[in-house]
Amino acid sequence: MSKFNQPNPKNDGTLIYVGDELILREDAKISVLDSLVQGGDGVWEGLRVYKGKIFQLEAHLNRLFDSAKAMHFKNIPSRDFIKEAIFSCLNANEMYDGVHIRLTLSRGLKTTSGMNPELNIYGCTLIVLPEFKPPVYGNEGIKLVTSSIRRNSPQCLDSKIHHNNLINNILAKIESNIYGADDALMLDLDGMVSETNATNVFYVKNKVLVTPYADSCLPGLTREKVIEIAKDTGVQFREKRCSLTEFYTADEVFTTGTMGELSHVIAIDERVIGKGLIGEITQNLQVEYTERTKNIGYSIPRN
Repeated sequence: MSKFNQPNPKNDGTLIYVGDELILREDAKISVLDSLVQGGDGVWEGLRVYKGKIFQLEAHLNRLFDSAKAMHFKNIPSRDFIKEAIFSCLNANEMYDGVHIRLTLSRGLKTTSGMNPELNIYGCTLIVLPEFKPPVYGNEGIKLVTSSIRRNSPQCLDSKIHHNNLINNILAKIESNIYGADDALMLDLDGMVSETNATNVFYVKNKVLVTPYADSCLPGLTREKVIEIAKDTGVQFREKRCSLTEFYTADEVFTTGTMGELSHVIAIDERVIGKGLIGEITQNLQVEYTERTKNIGYSIPRN
């Protein structure tokens, strides 16, 4: 995956929205007293821009606001304010296609270092980071390795909060790097499959599409879209608790996420999935997903 991690020169000199102004990417910074620095205390979304439209913008904003509410943020910017920040940033950079946006909202600046949210009296910090970035996994298929790090249980930290405290995921990703895999498959505290460190997961067995319940994983918006497509196109679908063995022995496995879209898995823990190639149902879902990204989205108002 290293080739997909290299700096893209097209992003040099682009503008980033931080706080309430546009700043050169090379100069964009937040304070050492910002909650993101102090405790990873923020929420975020990843969005994609296709052909002048932002895909699933309203759904992403809904989740951002839900996460901020669950985290008990104060003085949250309005939906219109955040939209305008996104549009102004995209227009300033003339970014209208092949773009990924990392949208972050922190609890904001603190009066002094410390954990207590009562130190946050200035309101939230908004960051809009757009980049020219193709799907990060390419189309060659990816390999997964099962991590020893368990996905957070809702008893500890609810994964439905799309928060910036990503140490749980990062530790799993480190394991996948060590073992030369593209990502790590994460299990819940009962040893059932949850998601990868960065994506949701599906498998196909006997033409039935299956995905784990969103108990210890984020119910991703790409996941939601794939389920919608499956139902629209007549693919049999089940949501259930899934064991690792079920993934090992599946006919097809793929991951879903805004950053990587739909990516087929060719092996898990050195077990080849199916024939080690993209499967028919995965490919059909990819095609339909791509069609919807072209035709559905929030048009970017041009200056």
